[in-house]
Amino acid sequence: MMAEFAHGFRDGVDINLGVGYVNEETIPVPLLGEALQAVAADPARYRQAFNYGSPAGSANLAASIRDFLVRLRIGSLDAATIARNRLIVGACGATSILDSIADVLEPGIVVTSDPMYYIYTEALERKGFELLTIPEDAEGMDLAALDRRLAGREDRVAFFYTVTVNNPSCTMLSNERRQALYRRAASLSERQGRVVPIFYDLAYELLLHDPAAPPFVSALPGDAAGIAYEIGTLSKVLAPGLRIGYLLGPDGPFMNAMVQRTSDVGFSAPLFVQEMSSYLLDRHIEQQLAAVNAGYRAKALAVGAAIERELGPFLEERRGGSAGFYFYLTFKDIETHPRSAFFRHLTRDDGTPRVYYIPGEYCVHPGGDLAEKGERQLRLSYGFEDAARIVEALGLMRRAAEYCLNEQVFMIPR
Repeated sequence: MMAEFAHGFRDGVDINLGVGYVNEETIPVPLLGEALQAVAADPARYRQAFNYGSPAGSANLAASIRDFLVRLRIGSLDAATIARNRLIVGACGATSILDSIADVLEPGIVVTSDPMYYIYTEALERKGFELLTIPEDAEGMDLAALDRRLAGREDRVAFFYTVTVNNPSCTMLSNERRQALYRRAASLSERQGRVVPIFYDLAYELLLHDPAAPPFVSALPGDAAGIAYEIGTLSKVLAPGLRIGYLLGPDGPFMNAMVQRTSDVGFSAPLFVQEMSSYLLDRHIEQQLAAVNAGYRAKALAVGAAIERELGPFLEERRGGSAGFYFYLTFKDIETHPRSAFFRHLTRDDGTPRVYYIPGEYCVHPGGDLAEKGERQLRLSYGFEDAARIVEALGLMRRAAEYCLNEQVFMIPR
């Protein structure tokens, strides 16, 4: 999608607020070099690091992730909860785990939020799954809408899937809503006499940079039904290029099938990369995590203030800025899709910088409740570009909004 939007993108001239890349300044290049040297120099600890690895992942990395989660009390997880659950490493980041889930489980209905994580949900539909997209409120999936839309279709549900700091909307799933969704999945499993798993995608949870926001609390400690799984990643806090994603949840046939799937596609991530990640988690993660979140907090405050200053009068709603690196904007009257005057004004070829973003129509389900509203929404990333360039882009967005209102043109006909 971004390749289509950004055809002819001019590096250093145009401004890309759509790409979901992390901030290059958060990638600890010197530490990565240190970790590689340490792994190569210690074959006793990091055995056969440049050979094939296990499809379940490096034993060193699994132990390091477990220790990291308990030591830093991530999700309020304790040692007993970690010990009774299994941890496996994916073939190529968290995305490979999501892909494997869709291959291992029988197609059916996937209950997820709207706006939705469009990259994965579109892949699910291609694999034969049906999406039941539930509109969000400020705490996550709206429970009344969930109960209403699920009625009469429970026997077809394959699994629940929620991104706890939602991509694209950056809505943070509240701890109360997290537990309520778990209870619905557990109740459905009991009534159906089968396991209906719920997957919590934690991609952005480690980037909770707002000191006023309450810490996230995992659903795993209270998972008496054995249906809750967490998908984690080191991409946002170490480096996406390490391609480390993991799955934590109850052991059993599903986990065995996930390991087999990883084996089928070529084992887990390269072993030396896993060992490097283990080294970094053991020695540097506390200071690295603090530095990453300090950087994103500064950018969130600067960009949030610029959004209010430049676009505030045009907006109906703004979400984001407390965790992750997205803002999700809903305009009052201005449409934002690629056929709109707003989009075309920002990407016109007249020598001024072009500004690219993710239009909301790609983020909501076309058959869902938010299809019309999505045409007035956009996702803005403050991860990749520096703050000054993003503020410049917001000024250009203000001019585009003024152009639309002054000319009273909102949409290019379909």
